[in-house]
Amino acid sequence: MIDGFGREISYLRLSITERCNLRCTYCRSDEGFCPRAAELNWSELVRITAAFAALGVRRVRLTGGEPLLRRDLREIIAGIRALPTIEDISLTTNAQMLAEQAAGLKQAGLDRVNISLDSLDRDLFHQLCGGDLAKVLAGIDAALSAGLRPVKINVVLIRGQNDREVDDFINLTIDRPLDVRFIEYMPVGTGNHSRELRINNQDLIAQRPELQPLPPRNPGQPSQDFQLPGALGRVGFISPLSHKFCSTCNRVRVMSDGRLRTCLGQESEFDLRPALQSGDDALLTLIQQAVSKKPESHQFEDHWVADRNMSRIGG
Repeated sequence: MIDGFGREISYLRLSITERCNLRCTYCRSDEGFCPRAAELNWSELVRITAAFAALGVRRVRLTGGEPLLRRDLREIIAGIRALPTIEDISLTTNAQMLAEQAAGLKQAGLDRVNISLDSLDRDLFHQLCGGDLAKVLAGIDAALSAGLRPVKINVVLIRGQNDREVDDFINLTIDRPLDVRFIEYMPVGTGNHSRELRINNQDLIAQRPELQPLPPRNPGQPSQDFQLPGALGRVGFISPLSHKFCSTCNRVRVMSDGRLRTCLGQESEFDLRPALQSGDDALLTLIQQAVSKKPESHQFEDHWVADRNMSRIGG
């Protein structure tokens, strides 16, 4: 499936819920929207994924909200795993419930996990998201033990809050096969003050000449990857503002209410639910039409994406 700018779309980010058990300051600090009744059921999610697979998507990431809140998560994973052309299924989680579920998710067909972790300090972690750091660390151990590899740690740096921990996070990669990725704070959602609080990833790279550049794991991946000499893991920098990667973007997003968004940094959406009711041919046609209109690039430099917070889009 090729968009209007010649990019091959092979990666689907599929949000399966807006609900979350944390309140991260940069995502959703208040209750916000949690319309459980509006969530697609597991068979609808698999049908949508099957349509994308028929059009050339080979990799799927399950996001939220917090995906582990879905009681039918294993059914969703197993349904996607049964699609013969899907090569990789991953999941983004806050890991508050991962220690208990990691082995079962692997058995259902999950390949790997990304874990959100914004501080290694227990009190600051709780301040930033309201969660329990010990549960995240236990979830990391459980994911590694279950064979969900690579385990990727996603860190959103916020100036004056957790930016002093950069080297502590990098050092996690020395003796464990972890990928630690620093994600620039993006202007998504209203009033998150990202412009003042954002850390420029290119500055972090320049300040650490000991980091050795690595080739990307996958084509179109957003991160610039590095490694400390002799380390088991990797260090990645996802820099949508300071190192714009739109020219190689290979992904689209479907939200838990069935709306397709072809660009995180644009507000146009396409409702897939009527096409779901009309049949697979209508679904395939609508997806192709939407992808043909995927914009050339985000516009984070010019405006905020204010209509939905990250939790609603499927961070």
